[in-house]
Amino acid sequence: MTPELSIVQLMLNASWVVQAVVLLLVLMSLLSWAAIFRKLGTLKRVKGKNDDFEREFWSGTNLNELYAAATQNARQGGPMERIFASGMREYHKLRERRISDNGALLDGARRAMRASFQRELDVLESNLSFLGTVGSVAPYVGLFGTVWGIMHAFTGLASLAQVTLATVAPGIAEALVATAIGLFAAIPAVVAYNRFAHDIDRVANGLETFMEEFSNILQRNLGVHPAGPTGSASTY
Repeated sequence: MTPELSIVQLMLNASWVVQAVVLLLVLMSLLSWAAIFRKLGTLKRVKGKNDDFEREFWSGTNLNELYAAATQNARQGGPMERIFASGMREYHKLRERRISDNGALLDGARRAMRASFQRELDVLESNLSFLGTVGSVAPYVGLFGTVWGIMHAFTGLASLAQVTLATVAPGIAEALVATAIGLFAAIPAVVAYNRFAHDIDRVANGLETFMEEFSNILQRNLGVHPAGPTGSASTY
């Protein structure tokens, strides 16, 4: 009999509690892998779109032209482009209200970008807590199945007059399978959680740096063009 079939046979002969624990762990593992692949794709798209927009931003394109393009491309754009659009939108709204104080204009644009940044960060961090939960809880769920299985095995042995290794081993083996599957579910989740947390921190740092640079450009732009930001990023 192959090892795979022996494990299946052990699970078929296990108590219903151990079977339920194993099924729960398998489900957790499948969901965590789905979240991992989905997050990998999301982060790859975000990095690509941010790089494309930042390249265009520093290429000398007029800020108003960038804003018009970002407004039309709101759904397909990346986080950096949406943050830029939020800052420019708030800036134009304040200008339409005839607010001429440069400090108020800059503060309004910064607040709008900060709010947009937080929304983007919340989207990037979605499902991250689930991976952390799987990584921390799955081993304990597996351990519970193991403890229950061993208790069940020894309870069954109590009625036997003679106990040998052949009678003890199957019960302990089926109990230990729960711990093995718990570790199998937890280890990839922990590795992915740490990797994604690092990648999201890098993206967040890049967005914060962009917000500071764009705020500085707006500040310099206000000094040169009191009527509004009409220059390009590379001009300043």
